[in-house]
Amino acid sequence: MKRLQIDFPQKDFFVSVFGPDVYVVGGTVRDRVLYKKAAADQDVDLLVTGLRYDGIAAMLAGKGKVDTVGKSFAVIKFTRAGRTFDIAVPRRDRKKDALAHGHKNFDVQSGPEVTLEEDLGRRDFTCNSIAVRLQDGLVVDPFKGLQAIAEKRIAMTSPASFSDDPLRLLRAARFASVHGFTIDKAIYAKARKVPLDGLSAERVADELFRLLLESSRPSSGLQEYFRLTVLDKLFPELAALALTIQDAHFHPERDEQGHHSVWAHTLITVDIAKKLAGQHDLDEPRTLTLLLAALLHDCGKAATTAWEFKRGRMTVTSAFHDSRGVKLAESVLARLRIDNRQGFPLKKFVLKLIQQHHRIFELYRNRDEITFKAIARAVKDMDGEDLLLLLLDFADRRSRADRPLAFRKLDEIALWFGAKKEEFRISQETIRPIILGRDLLALGVAPGKQMGVLLKKLYDLQLDGAFRTRARGLALFRSGQKEGGAAKK
Repeated sequence: MKRLQIDFPQKDFFVSVFGPDVYVVGGTVRDRVLYKKAAADQDVDLLVTGLRYDGIAAMLAGKGKVDTVGKSFAVIKFTRAGRTFDIAVPRRDRKKDALAHGHKNFDVQSGPEVTLEEDLGRRDFTCNSIAVRLQDGLVVDPFKGLQAIAEKRIAMTSPASFSDDPLRLLRAARFASVHGFTIDKAIYAKARKVPLDGLSAERVADELFRLLLESSRPSSGLQEYFRLTVLDKLFPELAALALTIQDAHFHPERDEQGHHSVWAHTLITVDIAKKLAGQHDLDEPRTLTLLLAALLHDCGKAATTAWEFKRGRMTVTSAFHDSRGVKLAESVLARLRIDNRQGFPLKKFVLKLIQQHHRIFELYRNRDEITFKAIARAVKDMDGEDLLLLLLDFADRRSRADRPLAFRKLDEIALWFGAKKEEFRISQETIRPIILGRDLLALGVAPGKQMGVLLKKLYDLQLDGAFRTRARGLALFRSGQKEGGAAKK
């Protein structure tokens, strides 16, 4: 019999309460086998055999916080010493409607009559269908999950019930991307027949977010979305990019079939953006904003790509794909109910990034003519998040390199923009409006619509570099008012 020691805070406590009837299951076991140790902050899922739900809750009462919000799924959330554990009773799930899909279409039966092996058998993949008894490390592996982990392979635990929860297709893509696993061919065959329209927007968005945030190379998971028909069913705006060509001269990057597709370019751009997020220590909301913008930045090309004779040859062009992309991206984000993340206006900035993702390159291309005004307005239009714009612009361009991920620092174009900001002393602080409503009130301007118009004109003058101090701004205002009065006379 194989044994495996899994240590985590409060392990001895659970053994003291439940003895030989408590097991650790799921991802904790998988990652302990795969990486030789479980992450210190990883969630620990426990399973207790031989008892009913209320009996487990009673045994834990007074020893920590017992939360029975998950009773319908036979799961107790138990918090002790600042750490929360999911403690489950072995269960079997029976579909209410054989033709319906979704996680709510189940009758859940749980208790001592359900065996540990039955509980493991309802899980998604064999690598997640392993239990380890806490008391002595005994491994229970009825579906050869250890072998699948050794082979880095994602296999269905139960082909007959695999499609009962369609979210498993997205989870397969995430596991493949995060852990470097391959997906069994049988799952691809099954995927074509699994409808995904019953999945809630929140579950889809959560899986997409986890894929983007947890994988060092999100492109591999996104490509699995394509292979598993997830792209077709949930993200048709992106699926269309796989059939949209780009001009091979400007976009030498290719997909695995050798085509110069927008999808191939998108995948590389996302991976570059992920590397940049790490290099620049972006927090989670901004990392997610950058990655979503990279994923959606060219979604307007499917509707705008055309052949055009220019530069002496037929060229593939995508005029106004940025504006078209904003509308499509807004539809995707609304469909997935994506708006804010930890208080950060994620949706707002994703759309800003898509609209302006060529802006820094365009500024650089006209660098001999660039003044304070152009740089100041670029910073102002991004509401201080122009670093995200700079990183997306770099990722978009870098995707065309022979070795797109082999970079250590930003290129000449990105560094030029940073240098110009420094030269002109432009930051979110320095471009805040200098002249405020109270300043105009002191000069006798009445509150109202006209004051708003005047303040906007003054701010435009400030961004144009006409003044940098309050005194100079008010002097310009007085001068303008006098000239206006003279003109009326």
